[in-house]
Amino acid sequence: MRNYLRTVITVVWKDIVGEARNKEILTSMLVFSLLVILIFNFALDLDVQAQESVTAGVIWVTFTFAGTLGVNRSMASEREGGCLDGLLLVPVDRSALYVGKALGNLLFLLVIEVIILPIYSVLFNVNMLVPGFLLVVLLGSIGYIAVGTLLAAMSVQARTRDILLPILLFPLTIPILIPAVKASIGYLEGYPGSWIMTWLNVIIVYDLIFTAIAVMLFEYVVEEWS
Repeated sequence: MRNYLRTVITVVWKDIVGEARNKEILTSMLVFSLLVILIFNFALDLDVQAQESVTAGVIWVTFTFAGTLGVNRSMASEREGGCLDGLLLVPVDRSALYVGKALGNLLFLLVIEVIILPIYSVLFNVNMLVPGFLLVVLLGSIGYIAVGTLLAAMSVQARTRDILLPILLFPLTIPILIPAVKASIGYLEGYPGSWIMTWLNVIIVYDLIFTAIAVMLFEYVVEEWS
């Protein structure tokens, strides 16, 4: 167990150090996210009430595409840097590699979310500091990254990985994106707690099931790397 945790921490730390040096993943995610919300800001010239109604959709569109860009770039950097073979030589459970990569990807997405949410609040004049909404963002991000990391590992060897990953990822994450948008709307607009919990429970179940599936399948996915 100690070696497992050490491997997870090592993989996460490797991603953090690598990103601190080249700033490739966070920069691309941040620029893309800023571009999206700026476009929506000028395109949706709405009153305050209308802006609140579209907030959840705009936010999740931004995080979805930014997260896809992040997991794709993260796994591609492993391939381009020749790190894939080195990771496979680590004498530990392959799932530790997955958990490490997933946590690293989640960390990068959370950094982007921490930056984007205050900017969005200023541009759209919407209060985003709602604890329930922030919880939905966290849970939704976990499920999206869990599936995205696995599928990025599956498509990393393909020449058309930039196109293949979204084709594989978006259909599989619709079951979490729709509840995430619904629950976000509920918290931001003050819907009844029972209505919100229905969607929140769907997100939690998705996180648990698909994270477990991804952990189990990753060992078979990395066999295609060699």
